[in-house]
Amino acid sequence: MEITTIAPFLDYYEKLRGRTLNIIKEIPPEHIEWTYKQGKFTIGDLIRHLATIERFMYGETVSGRPSAYPGCGKELAEGYENTVAYMNRLHAESMELFAKLTDEDLQKKCITPAGTPITIWKWLRAMCEHEIHHRGQIFIYLGMLDIKNPALYGLTAEEVQERSKALK
Repeated sequence: MEITTIAPFLDYYEKLRGRTLNIIKEIPPEHIEWTYKQGKFTIGDLIRHLATIERFMYGETVSGRPSAYPGCGKELAEGYENTVAYMNRLHAESMELFAKLTDEDLQKKCITPAGTPITIWKWLRAMCEHEIHHRGQIFIYLGMLDIKNPALYGLTAEEVQERSKALK
């Protein structure tokens, strides 16, 4: 997917984030800091990571500034409501930065934290892939907690199979 104009990308990204938020709504508040293993991201860490990476790495680098990623610990936002509010606030800030990009800006280069130049539209595409990756982790964490996940696109895999015709 090549991103050639910013407006359709912004619409796409809001829908992508909406699907992530639908998964986050299923997290019981008492499990916000649950992890499957000591030393691994908690559910809250994953949410804070998505928020801070979006705003302080992607938002800064596409704006021509170096990454300012602060990490994803509880010191940034603690508890379910505060963590979700933090994510929403940083997302709004990020979207303001992304909305300032022109279609021409999408063809320019920015510098990743590794010092690698990358075309801005490719970097924004990587941001989407990054969110989908971590959304999948949250999905799995909820499954490990025996919490039913909502269907991302209307039907579960089981419902699609049930409604499909078997090939002969």
